[in-house]
Amino acid sequence: MVGKVEHELEVNVPASELWEIYGSLELANLVTKLLPDVFKSVEVVEGDGGVGTVLKVVFPEGTSLVTYFKEKIIVIDNEKRLKVTELIEGGFLNLGFSLYRVSLQIIEKDSNLSSIIKSSIEYEVEPGSEGNASFISVQPLQLAAEAIGKYLTEKV
Repeated sequence: MVGKVEHELEVNVPASELWEIYGSLELANLVTKLLPDVFKSVEVVEGDGGVGTVLKVVFPEGTSLVTYFKEKIIVIDNEKRLKVTELIEGGFLNLGFSLYRVSLQIIEKDSNLSSIIKSSIEYEVEPGSEGNASFISVQPLQLAAEAIGKYLTEKV
């Protein structure tokens, strides 16, 4: 079984400013600072933030189903303002998923005025585990987009 969920959020922040965060390790620092109830920690296991970097994402105690996962950055495209990661350990891979890929893209809407944060999750579920697809939610990515948009808007 193959599926995809998406979320788009328009924010009044220039795309270049958003990409400075989304295209770097600053994203990991900000989500743990702004959303400690959603992300307990995000640590660099290996790499410098570029393609090949492995991150370990840990969720707060009491989080059901997924307590942690490791993801690898497989694409950083500065021209398209696109970052793609894939789970390599833990998380949904322990629930019968063979693929869990997150894409984050910053789309310029109005030059230097507003942008769209597009978040998507693509997944594949092994036969016999199809019921677990109902656990897939873009909500953590949505909450991160909202928090970062608000943080940057209020920072100005």
